[in-house]
Amino acid sequence: MIFVGCDFHSRFQRIAMLDTEIGELIEQSLSHENGEAKQFYASLNAPARVGVESTGTTQWFERLLGELGHELWIGDAAQIRAMVIRKQKTDSRDAAHLLTLLMSDRFPRIWVPTPQDRDARQLIVHRQKLVRMRASIKNQLHGLTMSQGICRKTKLWSKQGRQELEVLPLEPWANLRRHELLRMLDQLESSVEELNRSVAHEASMREDATLLMTHPGIGPNIALAFVLTIGPADRFERSKQVVSYLGLNPKEYSSGGRQHLGRISKQGNMMMRWLLVEGAQSAVKYDAELRRDYLRLKFRRSSGIAIIAIARKLAIRMYWMLRTQADYAQLVRMQGSPRGTLVTDSSSSF
Repeated sequence: MIFVGCDFHSRFQRIAMLDTEIGELIEQSLSHENGEAKQFYASLNAPARVGVESTGTTQWFERLLGELGHELWIGDAAQIRAMVIRKQKTDSRDAAHLLTLLMSDRFPRIWVPTPQDRDARQLIVHRQKLVRMRASIKNQLHGLTMSQGICRKTKLWSKQGRQELEVLPLEPWANLRRHELLRMLDQLESSVEELNRSVAHEASMREDATLLMTHPGIGPNIALAFVLTIGPADRFERSKQVVSYLGLNPKEYSSGGRQHLGRISKQGNMMMRWLLVEGAQSAVKYDAELRRDYLRLKFRRSSGIAIIAIARKLAIRMYWMLRTQADYAQLVRMQGSPRGTLVTDSSSSF
């Protein structure tokens, strides 16, 4: 068996390879652009197990190893680094450390989505980036109108508000800026509408996403993003693990019999947390139980803390819908609650 610890970089990689049959240890650097890495892995006589830290630039490397018949293990970068005792950090030490973890069966391997799911994630990411760009342009246009003593808020984007914005008297450079911003806004509106149709189509092709859309306030974008982010629901034993995976669990500093909980950890997918907060703001309008919880927490703490708590509860609900393969109405009936409360494990309480 051949084990390869690979300290992967964008332009090169440092490897530490051990062939257990002959006991040969090889340490060297492989360049990516000149094809040196491809030639090296193609020259291996037996299938190899390659371990790398998780990073966003390994997709071509994954395809290469798959074509050559090698096995790629991707590990949790934080856990891998936490296992290092010495303070010295070099590429050679990192590669040797990865090799040691592979050999000792301590490599913290993580779940990796399929290439199709990764490509579908790009659809969600691209739409989200364009939506934020559109919001930025709207804020700039709104700032221009307020500088002229006009504040229309959301009415500025109505047909009448758009006409008022176009005829607003401005200085030459401000007028040029308004013209360019309106042109970019129209382009983004068209692109976002097309992406919305693509997201809706992609969500309709996935049963799990269609199931989640039965929950009030959950549309195709949030449902598809949740399915692509979580992956198979059965890889999580409890809803507490899902909350931690999404970074919605609180930081904790407890010692000596005293417990102190801080803000949420944010150790997860930032875009998914943002979408869950967006979904929570819609869900509290249509779900009576969530609305009661939101108002109670808002009165006790603040609106920001309350909406994060609802986003956490929403994630738990969506997880259990995937686990039980029951839509919103069926899950409520199974729990036997006249108010529509979804009963989960004890770790999901606030």
